[in-house]
Amino acid sequence: MKHGRIPIYGPEFAADPGRVYAELRSHGSVAPVELSPGVPGMLVTGYDAALEVLRDPNRFPRDARRWQQGIPPDCPILPIMAYRPTCNLTDDPLRSRLRDAVTDSLDRVEPTVLREFVERSADTLIARIGPRGDADLLTDYAVILPLLVFNLLCGCPADLGDRMVAAIQEVLKWENSEEANMNLGLAVLELMALKRENPGPDVTTWLMDHPAGLTDEEVAHQLVMLVGAGSELAQNLIANTLRLLLSDDRFGGDLSDGSLTVEDALDEVLWVDPPLANFGVTYPVEPISFHGVELPAHEPVVISFAAANNDPSTLSDHRAGNRAHLSWGIGPHTCPAQGHARLLSTVAIEKLLDALPDMELAVPVEELVWRPGFIQRALSSLPVRFPAIPGAAPASREETPAPPPAPAVPVPEAPVPPEPEGWRRRLGRWWAGETG
Repeated sequence: MKHGRIPIYGPEFAADPGRVYAELRSHGSVAPVELSPGVPGMLVTGYDAALEVLRDPNRFPRDARRWQQGIPPDCPILPIMAYRPTCNLTDDPLRSRLRDAVTDSLDRVEPTVLREFVERSADTLIARIGPRGDADLLTDYAVILPLLVFNLLCGCPADLGDRMVAAIQEVLKWENSEEANMNLGLAVLELMALKRENPGPDVTTWLMDHPAGLTDEEVAHQLVMLVGAGSELAQNLIANTLRLLLSDDRFGGDLSDGSLTVEDALDEVLWVDPPLANFGVTYPVEPISFHGVELPAHEPVVISFAAANNDPSTLSDHRAGNRAHLSWGIGPHTCPAQGHARLLSTVAIEKLLDALPDMELAVPVEELVWRPGFIQRALSSLPVRFPAIPGAAPASREETPAPPPAPAVPVPEAPVPPEPEGWRRRLGRWWAGETG
């Protein structure tokens, strides 16, 4: 404990967050924590307290700009917590306008089309790892598949999709972030310019044409939110669920005779190991007395979805089919893509289990390593082995597969974006938390 605050970062927290949450509960429903070295925050661990925060955007707004003024630019958590004009990080009236555009565009995605995209992308990846007889299901499957699907949903051609996949993967590592941010920003601009000249039945076109009249910069921010945050959530949900299926006899030791289904496993993970474990960050504009704790103004109040879900008051022996967890959020900032993420994850897992029914973990489950960071609950790797599938020569682990061809109309080479260079530089910096 540092200065009365319990750190929720680093390998020790990642290895056993449940122990830390139990210690924090001794302080009540809200406890002082250290989010990153030298960065204080308050963590909401109680289920009822979390509901209050999530449902009260007036007392608990999402705008981080006052907070981030005092945060060093090299702070490792600034890139994901800094303000930007997206529907999940803003307050009304801007939030409603942006969210309407995002939800309306996502609602136009037919479930059958999404399922087809996932199946085609899964087939591509399984064909690459099948002949090897072993794989890291995180890097070879769970990380790449959501990116391929999001690229398809956004109408992104293969070459540009490859660049977006590579850039997002670098951004999510938080390494070489300045260059990765610029590459991602330029790729998004190119995609928007392409869709301006060749609109299609895709999320990018629908966002650009929405009656809410989003600016180019607002469209770009929503796209990066959907592809970046969406892919991180989906990859962790897929990997965490596969880990459970491969290690818990309730779900079938050999994946064929378990008493519970893939859907049940998803629900279990969303309760116990949600892909975004601590998120829904809010910043009170004035001091608040809340559940017996004084919350300072402009200090992050973070919802622990993982701790709240496992609040002793919510525990039950029968969680199969129970979806009262908070892992998608609740209230005005509920995840707008939760149905899409659930369908994507379910189909991705079922395709893999059908293709590789004799798959097993290559190491004991207790030896799997979790990636440090308080926001995500993410494995560092998920090694498995299985009887090799006869087929083409095994693909190199260094290769990143191109997305399957999108079903949109053929398009020419993307034109150079017309936006001024200064705006492109700003877009390249926005994920790094720079707002000037």
